Amino acid sequence: MSGAGRARSAGTGALCVLAASVLWGTTGTAATFAPEAGPLAIGAVAMGIGGLLQALAAARPTLRSVPRLRAQRGTVLLGAVSVAVYPLAFYSSMRLAGVAVGTVVSIGTAPLASAVIERVADRRRLTRRWTLAALLGLLGTASLCVAETSHASDGAGHRSVAGMLLGIGLGLVAAATYALYSWAAHRLITRGTPPRAAMGAVFGLGGLLLVPVLLATGAPLVHSWTGAAVGLYMALVPMFTGYVLFGWGLAHVPASTATTLSLLEPAVAAVLAVLVVGERLPALGWTGIALVILCLAVLTAPTRAGAGKRDAVSRPEEAPAPAPAHTAGSGPG
Repeated sequence: MSGAGRARSAGTGALCVLAASVLWGTTGTAATFAPEAGPLAIGAVAMGIGGLLQALAAARPTLRSVPRLRAQRGTVLLGAVSVAVYPLAFYSSMRLAGVAVGTVVSIGTAPLASAVIERVADRRRLTRRWTLAALLGLLGTASLCVAETSHASDGAGHRSVAGMLLGIGLGLVAAATYALYSWAAHRLITRGTPPRAAMGAVFGLGGLLLVPVLLATGAPLVHSWTGAAVGLYMALVPMFTGYVLFGWGLAHVPASTATTLSLLEPAVAAVLAVLVVGERLPALGWTGIALVILCLAVLTAPTRAGAGKRDAVSRPEEAPAPAPAHTAGSGPG
């Protein structure tokens, strides 16, 4: 692929991940409309049902890819387990630490986890641009966390410091599992598995693992129309549609880039938490959001052809990702 074609492909992937991040940013606010449902139920219905829908929509390409998936079953299983753990930790983090902090920690620290995974597993050297963007994003993430933690400790908030710290810890677990399933899906795709099949297998198995959790905790979601509507929205819009977009994005950008672009999610979540949920965000928190937006600007700004070549040289050899026409022509899901 030429430098210009590679740049267009990366731009398409970045836009898909950013669109997915906007949808994901609505989940914390949506969950507040079903307060009777615990975070385990919310996580299980969102990722469980969403994952099963992914598998159903991708059934045909997944069946055709069974030999490839079987040959990489370790990667598939790692991704599936990470998919199952992620929503349970993520929504528990938001319940304990608040929508803004839970989302910021879970997504904001994922780029570091992703970078470590790629460095260890793939021996990928990270570019200067990614490093600058990640530093800006992490600084913004830290600013949001400090702002919200101070808000809790001075008595202005209704959350305890202990609950906030536990929520932050669960957010770190969510970040690690998010990075792991992103890496697993990207690895499957770059080794020849079609994006729909890779996402369908990883998220379908992850959804199956979440079914027992949903059966054990999901009763409140069917006791009211509001709870049912929240569960349906979470499964169909941010999880199913969002991860379709995310899968397309992973076909064109590395997992470390995708997780860094996902830093748009906590910014969206924080703004919605203020505008819809009524959470208060101090000035330092708004500064953090500005830094996250600056991080995205650095990461998505066009590059010169020479810079694209340098970035390409910094990456280890890997199988070519599926062509954009292949992924787009395979239909939704």
